Amino acid sequence: MKRFSRLILLSGVLSLLFSALFVIHPPTRAEQNSAPGFHRKLSKDIAKKVQDGRGTDFVRVIVQSASWADLSLDSTLETNGGTNIRKFRNFPVRVVTLTATAAANLAERNDVSYVSLNRDVLALGHLSRTTGADQIRNSGSNDTRLDGSGVGIAVIDSGIDTAHTAFLDKTNQVRVVYSEDFTGEGRTDDPYGHGTHVAALAAGNGRISSGEYLGIAPNANLINLRVLNADGVGTTAWVLRALDWVASNRGVYNIRVVNMSLGMPAIDSYRNDPICRAVRELVDVGVVVFAAAGNNGKDADGNKVYGHIHSPGNEPSAITVGASNTFGTDERTDDGVATYSSRGPTRSFSTDDDGVRHYDNLIKPDLVAPGNRLIEAESDGNLLVTQTPSLDAGVSSRENRRMMYLSGSSMATPVAAGTAALMLQANPSLTPNLIKLLLMYSAQPLAGFNMLEQGAGQLNTVGAVQLSELIRTDLSATTTIGSPLLTVDNSPTPETTISDRTFTWSRGIVLNHTYATGIDLITKFQMNYGLGALLSDGVITGDATVSLDPSFFSEGVITGDQILVSNGVITGDGAPFLDINLLVHDLLVESSFLSDGVITGDGVITGDGVITGDMVATAQAAMVGGDACSASITPDDGTDCLSY
Repeated sequence: MKRFSRLILLSGVLSLLFSALFVIHPPTRAEQNSAPGFHRKLSKDIAKKVQDGRGTDFVRVIVQSASWADLSLDSTLETNGGTNIRKFRNFPVRVVTLTATAAANLAERNDVSYVSLNRDVLALGHLSRTTGADQIRNSGSNDTRLDGSGVGIAVIDSGIDTAHTAFLDKTNQVRVVYSEDFTGEGRTDDPYGHGTHVAALAAGNGRISSGEYLGIAPNANLINLRVLNADGVGTTAWVLRALDWVASNRGVYNIRVVNMSLGMPAIDSYRNDPICRAVRELVDVGVVVFAAAGNNGKDADGNKVYGHIHSPGNEPSAITVGASNTFGTDERTDDGVATYSSRGPTRSFSTDDDGVRHYDNLIKPDLVAPGNRLIEAESDGNLLVTQTPSLDAGVSSRENRRMMYLSGSSMATPVAAGTAALMLQANPSLTPNLIKLLLMYSAQPLAGFNMLEQGAGQLNTVGAVQLSELIRTDLSATTTIGSPLLTVDNSPTPETTISDRTFTWSRGIVLNHTYATGIDLITKFQMNYGLGALLSDGVITGDATVSLDPSFFSEGVITGDQILVSNGVITGDGAPFLDINLLVHDLLVESSFLSDGVITGDGVITGDGVITGDMVATAQAAMVGGDACSASITPDDGTDCLSY
């Protein structure tokens, strides 16, 4: 552990990008490999098409610019063969169809910051008791009960079956307040079956089976943004359109939370990935974004693997959620990280002008949440259950009341998103960075799992909400470092009791390549808690050193130099697992440090952008490799329970 030691003024200069004449011509192999900026500003998959002699193939690409104020680039796209150009209101991005060679030439322009393929995107019973959400809802009077009321959660997924009973409020009004389709199929229901289940985990009510399958924030409003088609597949452009819509309409529907239980290959560094950059824009204006880590934590032989975090889970400002397994019990002493949950570090990369890759190597996920064999709402006639009937949980045979099993980080993510809705109802002034802090600080470290598997630990809804209620509501951009963070003089006892078992909080946070702990994290204001910042701002890395800039952090915050295996007590007390210098200095390879697994390749799934495994779709799949559970089923008698 090292205390920060020196003041380093961090400054940056933003350079203006000027337009240059764009002429389409087939580059030679030498030009492809030597042109300035070719490697740096062009994604690997497009470059490979050109290098393989497929430059005349038409591709759908994402073109990013620092600004689109100059219309010359738009004109160039139109006059040089670009078709079906899609524009966005809030992001300096165009989606366009053109040849791979033309796309490669775009990357050579000074006014283009990055060109990438429009990749495909896939969807990645005792829940409220084991997370502690029941304790929060039952802690006050009916007038003040925390249930997500007034908070909007945007679910970017395969649609929502709004006719399902799980989405009614107590006056029988549907809580899905807005729906829009971005797939072109002209429907906002859920023929695939993923989005309905995800939405109900975040905000399903307790009408069915006497409240047994209650979501985390059962009275929150839901915004249904459909980006996955009837087969559960989407594109980068569709996701960008949904995020663009959120940026324009967040104030109308009080959208404070976005759930993204989907993923795509994390090929491009988060600095260049268009969805990561759009997520950052939303976080900077106060919308907290949750992203699934992915479900590639083991190979076909069941061996543990590292480095398979999906995009946008590789974005530092997103809260990336992995899946834990509760084994069907409310108490948390037997909980562990699900074997399939994707492990860090992030292996997305940028390429310099010499063609050398530089990997992001961020510690992800940020935390884990229950995600194994969860029972929630089943959209009628959906493809998942049609293909695998055993996914139906047998709770009800009545239309609009059926429930189904699903497993994966896609299921864990809305559990955390619902918790954020409760936190924001308790304290609407919370910034995304404060929410991320409180979720990690109050998390329960799971014994025997390292930070690349669980981040700070397992979600603790009770602790996170209780801390939220103690945070000052008058924090602002003028609040100085070290100012009191809480409305009370003494910090709360860092422990939570669920099902008569008490566990200690992590009392720490993950910071890109390291972690920090210390009482000041929760008692004093740090400069990276506001909008437009990352929690990791102010972390200084050098040769074999990590320190904290005192202009960002107060003296009671300390940082570590090892990735740890938790002993189940506190983030900073675990046994060393991996030296952070292997992350910071981009030396991560198959290593003796990784005694229980290896980094496999780049963490990039090969193919034309299609990925698999964003959820464990079959009930049987969740029963293999140490993930079995024995949860019992509570049948539905058809009578609505209104006491949730």
